Amino acid sequence: METAISKLSVLKSRFGYDSFWGQQEAVIDNVLAGRNSLALMPTGGGKSLCYQLPALVLDGITLVISPLIALMKDQVDSLNANGIAARFINSSLPAPEIEDVQEQARRGRVKVLYAAPERLALPGFRRFLKDVDLSLIAIDEAHCISEWGHEFRPEYRNLRLLREDFPSTPVIALTATATERVRQDIIGQLDLQDGHVFLSSFDRPNLSYSVQHKRGSWEELTNLLEGREGPAIVYCFSRQETEDIAEYLNTRGLSARPYHAGLDRETRNRNQEDFVRDRVPIIVATIAFGMGINKPDIRLVAHYDLPKSLEAYYQETGRAGRDGMPSECVLFFAYSDKARQEYFINQMNDHQEQRNARQKLAKMLDYAQLATCRRSFLLEYFGERRTEEGCGGCDVCLEAREEFDATEIAQKILSAVIRTGERFGAGHVIQVLVGSREKRVLELGHDRLSVYGIAKGVGRPQLREIIGRLQARGLLAHGGGDYPTLAVSPEGRAFLQNRQTLTLPQPKTTEAGDAREAAPGSSAAEYDEKLFEELRALRKRLADDRDVPSFVIFSDASLRHMAAVLPQSLDEFSGVHGVGGAKLEQYGADFVDAIRKYAEANYTAAQREALATRKPLPDAPGTQKHEGPGRYRGATYDVTREILSRGLSIGEIALQRGLAETTIIAHIENIAGRGEPLDIRHLAPSAERLEEIEEAFNVCGSAFLKPVWEFLGDRFTYNEIRLARIYLRQEGKLPDLSV
Repeated sequence: METAISKLSVLKSRFGYDSFWGQQEAVIDNVLAGRNSLALMPTGGGKSLCYQLPALVLDGITLVISPLIALMKDQVDSLNANGIAARFINSSLPAPEIEDVQEQARRGRVKVLYAAPERLALPGFRRFLKDVDLSLIAIDEAHCISEWGHEFRPEYRNLRLLREDFPSTPVIALTATATERVRQDIIGQLDLQDGHVFLSSFDRPNLSYSVQHKRGSWEELTNLLEGREGPAIVYCFSRQETEDIAEYLNTRGLSARPYHAGLDRETRNRNQEDFVRDRVPIIVATIAFGMGINKPDIRLVAHYDLPKSLEAYYQETGRAGRDGMPSECVLFFAYSDKARQEYFINQMNDHQEQRNARQKLAKMLDYAQLATCRRSFLLEYFGERRTEEGCGGCDVCLEAREEFDATEIAQKILSAVIRTGERFGAGHVIQVLVGSREKRVLELGHDRLSVYGIAKGVGRPQLREIIGRLQARGLLAHGGGDYPTLAVSPEGRAFLQNRQTLTLPQPKTTEAGDAREAAPGSSAAEYDEKLFEELRALRKRLADDRDVPSFVIFSDASLRHMAAVLPQSLDEFSGVHGVGGAKLEQYGADFVDAIRKYAEANYTAAQREALATRKPLPDAPGTQKHEGPGRYRGATYDVTREILSRGLSIGEIALQRGLAETTIIAHIENIAGRGEPLDIRHLAPSAERLEEIEEAFNVCGSAFLKPVWEFLGDRFTYNEIRLARIYLRQEGKLPDLSV
């Protein structure tokens, strides 16, 4: 019981959270019990807390092995801001400073010590570790130890020395990207057979995924970035491309910096620092940039070139939305990008390594050409199956399309696969179907096949999409071997022999997919946007004064909570998401003063009175009391439901609670979405207007609000349509429309 009390009190006093998220508590309990652990959690899923909190409860020092210098510095800055004694040792420090850190550790003045894996090869460092009370060893980015992972680092094999020196010290290994094979390799390499594996969902509901066709110009990338709020990372294949694109974006009025390993250290560090400190909103980078960035508010990760594997793609897109707020992941794809990756694969000397790389690239190509849910494909790659139909957070699922009779074109495709010997990929099969005079087709004599040119009237992108759907339906399968060849499955042969019929969604006429809608459950809290911007400016001033990144002061999620509930005292401010004792003492007065002044200038006397007399401070949706990604609970919904039961209007409830009307409607949506009894008949529009709104939903064929609002015009308010949607769902009148 003492440990439970300690861990919860530490969670609030040092980190500012009221409850654990996902499997955090189970992992922490395992660590505190002195047992080994392997924790797999998505980026932004709270991995760091799993060793940082135990470090404060346990006696002695927690050693954290981390791969990149910048990541160490960010973590140490954040811990120190929370009043936790943390330091790091790596090659960026001169020898006297390293000795000073080690001496402080010997004297018990350090609780969390970060070090690079290279240090473990130095006898002096290993002797130093034996001089301190080492209570826990945490290994971050643990997939780096596996040669089957996408970022194998030989220096991680030095960890066996650490296990030999401290066989009884508990170990926690953490990663966000590990297939089953990589997990088993981590366990074997670190001798964790007696430990417990914690496998969280790899899903990031706040991220949306889309693929856009790359037409060889940078215009589509510029269009994506223009007018966008929040920081963005653009990943490119080559060093030269990062510099060229950054220069081009700057000529278009977008502030961008390049980042790649070929820049001198000073320039590279300056560009990274400008991005982390919010002086530059866009970084254009090779894959050398990413793991070392702990910036939680990145709103867009765009890949202008094809990544080499799904592991790499998932890791890099994981930089987006680490604060849980809606963010986008966009892949620009041209099939010709495949050749650039294959060139490097062909330079590999080891045949097994080549084969492994080709298999990974084939999966990446499958993802880029999907005609089915992208989120499900990613999750299944990591061994997790989704049972829901559609995710609502990728371009495929968001783009509702009419179906067509695909029987004939499916027969043509399957026949072409068979006639060409089931030993070619989709590209060659399409060449045959459209009657291409490409040299390879002619050399093989495929221009003399009966299937040659039988699909001349169908575009190549459309054929590629239909092939993807036939694969998803199980009519086409992988042909085996090192290359992504196509074969007709037994189901496909039965389809041909039995002359079955098939309907499929109409292929896209263009290759642009754009997932603008946020994923289900990822909606941000309703908040005062003007106040949020003022608090961001205050945060940046305080961060600049202390020479730390802005997120070290408070995350965007914390600022949104402040802007949603407007705390009027230090006592209320202590209840804000992410406000612990140290931050309350350091920053509380500045932020409360700014919020009070804003309320005086922008709110009525009645609204200010409601703010001053409310109890307790409301939660901000999506920021507190997490049950899992994108799901939230809290007393604030119960308060809204109780007031609603008295028959009050939205405006009256908002005034009584001191919240925005849109926040109250969001509460009602959440309560209704959980299937709880809720009487909102008094809030629904009149019967005539309700009928008109219902018809608009049916005409638009979607339960999304924006198309219905645009269809109806300005005679209806957005909130009126939103309330009508809640009521219509309760009445069972929107049964077939997805959202």
